Amino acid sequence: MEPLDTALRWLDFVGIAVFAASGALVASRKQMDAVGFVLIAVVTGFGGGTLRDLLLGRVPVFWLDRPELIAVAAGSALLVFFTAHLVESRFKALLWADAVGLALYAVVGTEIALLAGADAWAAVTLGVITGVGGGILRDVICAEMPLILRREIYITAAAAAALTYVALRLAPLPRDVAVVAGIATGFVIRAAAIQRGWSLPPYRGRPARDYPDRR
Repeated sequence: MEPLDTALRWLDFVGIAVFAASGALVASRKQMDAVGFVLIAVVTGFGGGTLRDLLLGRVPVFWLDRPELIAVAAGSALLVFFTAHLVESRFKALLWADAVGLALYAVVGTEIALLAGADAWAAVTLGVITGVGGGILRDVICAEMPLILRREIYITAAAAAALTYVALRLAPLPRDVAVVAGIATGFVIRAAAIQRGWSLPPYRGRPARDYPDRR
């Protein structure tokens, strides 16, 4: 596995911490014990990146040779365990923590895919998987409706973050500019969706047609 530079490592730390916090917030709503908090936090923080690495054939997957990431996820989970009762609306806190993690990890996943030699379209796809994978696993394990299936903009925000990063890198613009712009794009879109209730147009059913010749 190729080494990551300092900036990418720090982004990884932040992404793990906020995604782990979102997982722990779901655990608090389910009234789990401390072990359950840590388990859900780890699944949420590592799920998307693990799927990305397996699809890329990067072994061992990123967290197996970086035990400090497990410590970050566990620390984030325990912090939420002792402070979740102070949060007025844990669901809103979950949405905002998830929004930050979504934008960060969509860009981080895209960059890692590009570093591994993936084409631009594949890197965007893997960036989206990195951004949404952990949240899907979190919600499925906790028997929650996955955010990706709710009537709101979610996967679109991850795709926008990944596409912005790739487009600016191909422009070409400096890597730091592309990273900041990609994260900002994904977060702003997701934040606007949370604040304003934006969603893509849903399918609207129509009355079935009557076919007289049908028996």
